[in-house]
Amino acid sequence: MSPSTARGIGSRTAAAPISWGVCEVPGWGHQLPAPRVLSEMASLGLTATEFGPDGFLPACPDERTAVLAGHGLAPVGGFVPVVLHDAERDPLAGIAGVLEEFARSGAGTLVVAAATGLHGYDARPVLGGDGWRTLLDNLERIAAAASRRGMTAVLHPHVGTMVESAPEVDRVLEGSGIGLCLDTGHLLAGGADPVALARRAGRRVAHVHLKDVDAAAAAAVRSGRTGYAEAVAAGMYRPLGDGDVDVPAIVEALEGDGYDGWYVLEQDCVLAGEPAPGEGPVRDVRASVSYLLGL
Repeated sequence: MSPSTARGIGSRTAAAPISWGVCEVPGWGHQLPAPRVLSEMASLGLTATEFGPDGFLPACPDERTAVLAGHGLAPVGGFVPVVLHDAERDPLAGIAGVLEEFARSGAGTLVVAAATGLHGYDARPVLGGDGWRTLLDNLERIAAAASRRGMTAVLHPHVGTMVESAPEVDRVLEGSGIGLCLDTGHLLAGGADPVALARRAGRRVAHVHLKDVDAAAAAAVRSGRTGYAEAVAAGMYRPLGDGDVDVPAIVEALEGDGYDGWYVLEQDCVLAGEPAPGEGPVRDVRASVSYLLGL
């Protein structure tokens, strides 16, 4: 990888609150306050972040932008789980408000996950043909709505959602035109090969979540031997370079295909309590920043 490419990646590297254990799932461990999380992001030299779950940042877009700017952080967008497969529920009713908030906040990316409608990510229903047709149609509608606002919507394959496994990702790629959020960790945990996907479908990738994974722990989740939240709490997600994801091959494939979007660093974690200053998640994110920029 050339020095010029490395500089380009550095300017496109962003943070995410989930790396500090801030999550939308009820009961997901200790939740750190925004001032500490944002200050630690800035201390690592990061200049942009995703928003995190509702309640983490101010609901008012102007206030949200001001809080981020106070820490030298630009808004990237955010992760929005929404039920897409139920014909009796129109996801655009809620998505329209989210797009308005994102646009007023200056964010450009809506990261959609195909939520199950259940709490957490430890179980999911089986989706039939009608459900898939509804899901794919809703993805097209959401992508179009985002485009009308000058934003990009992407589908995030995610453990415990309706799009988790390699065949399900392929079904989205073949049945819709929405961009893909290449989450290296969730893809591997769901049984997909993120390197192969980056190489064959790189032009569909419009957003990237970079995380590393302990493959043995991920296999235990896939087989049902371990619950997802339990595995995350035990350290299934690792700092970049400390797991089994071939991060250099993924970045090389994407850059070679002309990818010019964000690389959002994510090491999902569950905190048991308040870490000491300078300890806890910031240490792992620092390791990931160093690894990525050292490529």
